[in-house]
Amino acid sequence: MEAKNVINGLPLLARTDGHVTAGETETNSASDYGLAQAAAAGDMQAFDELYQRHSRRVYSLCLRMTGNISEAEDLTQEVFIQLFRKIGSFRGESAFTTWLHRLTVNQVLMHFRKRSVKLEQTTDEGETPVQIVRGTENPNAMPVVDRIALDKAIKQLPPGYRTVFILHDIEGHEHEEIARMLGCSVGTSKSQLHKARMKLRDLLRQQNVG
Repeated sequence: MEAKNVINGLPLLARTDGHVTAGETETNSASDYGLAQAAAAGDMQAFDELYQRHSRRVYSLCLRMTGNISEAEDLTQEVFIQLFRKIGSFRGESAFTTWLHRLTVNQVLMHFRKRSVKLEQTTDEGETPVQIVRGTENPNAMPVVDRIALDKAIKQLPPGYRTVFILHDIEGHEHEEIARMLGCSVGTSKSQLHKARMKLRDLLRQQNVG
């Protein structure tokens, strides 16, 4: 199903069912940086092209972090509204995908704060075990069946645990970077990851028993 949205009068077609439209399979010679520069100068067609290129990736990240389809769809639109407002500040110092990823994460975290979802306060003591749940050190390389089970379990994690697990184990951020993103200590990030992995281990065991 296609959801039609409008940003400043521009109709944007966003697919949220995982299918790729014909336009998305075509290779466009324009770089993301060039499109961003054009969009910043008021070229709405360039902005629409950026949306078509990156909306599914943004939606996927929002869905992973929230575990809620409706929230992920709303947040995807909010991300691109913010992108429209801030695209003039993109200077090409990093890849556009990296910049957009950071913007998306920040938008989701802001959403969590509005819902008063906060990380559990923990001490800085203790180190996180290297691996608690077998295979989760590289979830994207897991067999499909195991990945489905893991995704199901991730959705059942408390929001704070889920956020840190996704940022560290799936998105590949270091604890120092996660601490800066979330406004917490490195020890808190490590503790949240440790607890998330332990909780996932229990949830996956329950699925196997079932």
